[in-house]
Amino acid sequence: MKKKKVFCLYRVSTQKQVDKKAAENDIPMQSQACHEFIASHTDWELYRELAEQGISGFKVRAENRDVIQEIQQEALNKTFDVLLVFMFDRLGRIDDETPFVVEWFVKQGIEVWSVTEGEQKIETHVDKLMNYIRYWQASGESIKTSIRTKTRLGQIVEAGCFRGGIAPYGYRLAKQGRLNKRNHEVFEILVDDEEAAVVRSIFDLYVTKGFGTQRISTTLTERGILNRKGMNFTNGTIRNMILNRAYLGVLKSGETESEIFPHLQIVDPLTFEAAQKLLKQRSVSYEERRVPLNTKGRSLLSGNVFCGHCGARLTVTTNGKKYIKKDGEATITPRMRYVCYNKTRHAHLCDGQTGYTVRKLDGVIDKIVHGLFERLNDVPKEAIIAAKCADQIAECQMSLAKAKAALQANTAEVMEYEAEVLKIIRGESKLNSELLNKLYEEAKRKAEESAELVHRLEDRLNSSEKMKATLSEQFDTLSGWAELYDTCDLAAKKMIVARLMKSVKVKRDYEVEIELSVDCEALGLSVDMCDVQEITDKAG
Repeated sequence: MKKKKVFCLYRVSTQKQVDKKAAENDIPMQSQACHEFIASHTDWELYRELAEQGISGFKVRAENRDVIQEIQQEALNKTFDVLLVFMFDRLGRIDDETPFVVEWFVKQGIEVWSVTEGEQKIETHVDKLMNYIRYWQASGESIKTSIRTKTRLGQIVEAGCFRGGIAPYGYRLAKQGRLNKRNHEVFEILVDDEEAAVVRSIFDLYVTKGFGTQRISTTLTERGILNRKGMNFTNGTIRNMILNRAYLGVLKSGETESEIFPHLQIVDPLTFEAAQKLLKQRSVSYEERRVPLNTKGRSLLSGNVFCGHCGARLTVTTNGKKYIKKDGEATITPRMRYVCYNKTRHAHLCDGQTGYTVRKLDGVIDKIVHGLFERLNDVPKEAIIAAKCADQIAECQMSLAKAKAALQANTAEVMEYEAEVLKIIRGESKLNSELLNKLYEEAKRKAEESAELVHRLEDRLNSSEKMKATLSEQFDTLSGWAELYDTCDLAAKKMIVARLMKSVKVKRDYEVEIELSVDCEALGLSVDMCDVQEITDKAG
């Protein structure tokens, strides 16, 4: 009697399963079960067996699975009679594909068997339905398993525990006695003091000095600081580090993010947030850039100085040379000017002055900065915060009253349209159902938006203490800049000015108009234009 040739397929779906020792691997178990099943059929004999390792039957479609393609080719060549798996989900778990893969084999005259579930038939509509239901259930199990895994990993990080993988630069892994459910000691994530110092240095260079990522990379190389692999830090790596929220002391798993754990914090929230703003604003595609792309030059206002006549950004040029005699020797220094591009290239677009001496304009701004810091020191911190909080709370209360009135009106409008529906049903309405539906949906949308605004304003009003804390942080930041300003280098001064002043506009005869940053405005700081004029006159 001619025996049926059996082709066995085995599969493990995760790399974790693949990496286990052979004795613990799932494939030998599947193989043994299939061999025993073949032995129980006297008219069967093993023809061939193939294994897939690390392939997800839920995520990878059959057309992208080399083993499935190979088995299908063998089926077309009629080299075997039976396809045997340990369980049918080894063939796949995609509910809109796998049932039809099975059906394809059956139509080629191949019997499809599972050690645990028997033969898969498609002779009747019931067979086909049961075939589809089986893989629909397998797909559902994969989804539920994925959800359970994501949920558990989220719970792990929320509890402050490491979820696994490689620790980010700045951290190290160490066993601290915690056991998992299998009673195995697991790793905890801890701050690595030496690497953390490098991380803080990177953020300081970026935020305080205004260095770009490439310049930071070069600086670290010059200092002999290398990454864990003993190689230079690349600008791409540094950019990713600046974006990494782990340095705030938070742990992440997918969309789940833990609260801040102080013992894991390397960078404080204010510095981290400042770095994110700078990263965005220094992009060449950012339309409202106000900070310098780099701080290498010798001008104070790189990036946020504009022509007060046409609005174009002013650029720094070296125009000619200045000879200064000292001790009998001539010293040559370049003449630096802020120049309006429109005036030099497209004169018809600007009726202002062509350029402004860097030394003179920077001197004016330097005096204004000192005036702002003096004004900050003249008023006690608590008085500023109390006054500003009172203003913000009053403003919020006014906005909330308006939002509640709008919500009430929008809700009434929704109820009117709902009442109109009954009239349409009774044949009493002059509106057609299509028009009413459009009006009703629009009114509902407005009501939902109003409700959301009310909710946001109520939350804002209830968080007055948070408002005070934010203002306190802003005050401390400005105070820190005030202490640093006179002793820091030009690169740091540039960054301080860029963060104090949203923009500086200069017109003919050095008439200056300054727009302060949000932080300055929040604390009630302003520039006295009379003082500015006096400073300008003296500088002239």
